[in-house]
Amino acid sequence: MPVTQRPHAVRTIGFLLSSFPMRLMAFVLVLVTTVLGIATTMLWIGIPILIVATSLVRGFADLERSWVRTMLGVDIAAPRRLPHGAGMLQTWQTRLVDPTTWRELIYALMALPLGIVEFVAGIVSVAVPPFGIFVAPRIGALHAALTLSWLGPNRTAQLEARTRQLKDSRARGVDAVEAERRRIERDLHDGAQQRLVAVAMSLGRAQLKLDLDDPVAVRELIGAAHADAKLAVSELRDLARGIYPPVLQDRGLDAALSSLTARMQIPVDVEVTVEPRPPAPVETTTYFIVSETLTNIAKHAGADRASVRVSRDDDTVVVEIIDNGHGGASVRPGGGLAGLADRAATIDGVLTVVSPVGGPTVVRADLPVRW
Repeated sequence: MPVTQRPHAVRTIGFLLSSFPMRLMAFVLVLVTTVLGIATTMLWIGIPILIVATSLVRGFADLERSWVRTMLGVDIAAPRRLPHGAGMLQTWQTRLVDPTTWRELIYALMALPLGIVEFVAGIVSVAVPPFGIFVAPRIGALHAALTLSWLGPNRTAQLEARTRQLKDSRARGVDAVEAERRRIERDLHDGAQQRLVAVAMSLGRAQLKLDLDDPVAVRELIGAAHADAKLAVSELRDLARGIYPPVLQDRGLDAALSSLTARMQIPVDVEVTVEPRPPAPVETTTYFIVSETLTNIAKHAGADRASVRVSRDDDTVVVEIIDNGHGGASVRPGGGLAGLADRAATIDGVLTVVSPVGGPTVVRADLPVRW
């Protein structure tokens, strides 16, 4: 969940009330061990005490990230820490110069006064429900933003991670496009091209029969050529529809997905709310994710019902396909779901699959409308 999105009111109130004891304990332990370690550094016993202090700081930071993720729904990645040697002195020296240590220490110390304010806000939220409903979620969102800024990766690490993500997504996008090119080439070669060759051969044989004055054989050959020509036209139409369905361009996702699901052998509920209309690459990606997923459901899931939900906020189109089949689906290298993940990655989208054995299976794609 983005930090700017407000968390649920009840969970936020629980977070505000339950976090105070943890912050109090962390403040006392970190402050006491830090002060004691600094005071006894000249006696050398302070070094292991300071190592304990920094370990407590790290443990509290990890706990805080996990607690924010559980209660506020904001996933905060752990920052990258400097590696250190095996010795106690090297460990202390490395942690001393690691900026992450100091950021986590400052957060641990300021968490207590912050926790007092939030605890009072939690009590007021319980006593005054309108306050809890409207104000508490905003406090939770602010806390999540503060936690992200202090306990999340620094700006350089975020840019490096974003660069790696873009590099990987572009590579997967190139692979997806190449696979699509090979599929189109194969379909043309094995389908329409063979039909047109058959048409040419039938017409050539009919021409020879004309010279022999054999109208019955000519009629049969022209009939065969006509049938092959119609099949070739049908295969070319299907191929063109597979590249970009005309109804998608003319009438948008709602009509295109309704037309798609109408051809399914099982009932499929469709709900599309994507106003304003997303960009064409997002529509195309959405259509093919739904199309391929429904094909997989029909072939492998053993389901008797499915649903498709497509919605949009300011920044993202969310696609969810759910079936009541036997489950067990996963994203495996070279598999169909991996291909859908690669297709989503071409526009920086993310595809996730939740499919416990016994079902249900949920395929979800989060597709940005800006990239």
